[in-house]
Amino acid sequence: MVKILKFDNEEDWMDARLTRVTGTRKIMPKRGTAKLDGFYDLIGERLLKQGYGKSSFQIGTEREPEAIERFEKETGKEVDSTKQLFTREDNDYISISPDGGKIKGEKSSLEIKCFSVGKHIKAFLTKEMPSEYEHQKLQYFVVDDELEKLYVGFYNPDLYVHDFFYLTFTREELKFEIAEYLEFQRKTLEEIDKIEEKLIT
Repeated sequence: MVKILKFDNEEDWMDARLTRVTGTRKIMPKRGTAKLDGFYDLIGERLLKQGYGKSSFQIGTEREPEAIERFEKETGKEVDSTKQLFTREDNDYISISPDGGKIKGEKSSLEIKCFSVGKHIKAFLTKEMPSEYEHQKLQYFVVDDELEKLYVGFYNPDLYVHDFFYLTFTREELKFEIAEYLEFQRKTLEEIDKIEEKLIT
């Protein structure tokens, strides 16, 4: 089961992402054991004074609502696109903040990508998620054990052809990567817990 937190404004939504592993925060290296910046960000955010500082994450672009509308129009699906943060019930720090949202009546979600024209076209031609966003794709499944399918919509209205398309990913095809990433996050958060305790005592 996934726990869904809802917010009335963007500021509260952004603040809620602090201290959590999300789809946009990289913590798992492709090779070796070197710590990525996201690892240290997690520690630093836990040590912030109340109300001090803001997340460095980029907020959703102004084109995302248009992209969601296109997805709904082309698929006939309805997306709950309110500002949300999904977290695991068994670990509140493992989360994802969707740019799209849950698809009503399905065990599926939508993520939106509004890339530059070059990156957009590359994704269209290769029919692949850019490698730097692989972890974000996996995070949806890591957070929500009931999620069966993830749609990723790509939108760039500056193009006069193929300005919108979407790719589909399933739990079945990603199950091994999902299990590996979830285990990695659990171990990483345990390590961070110990460091936090050491730093504040």
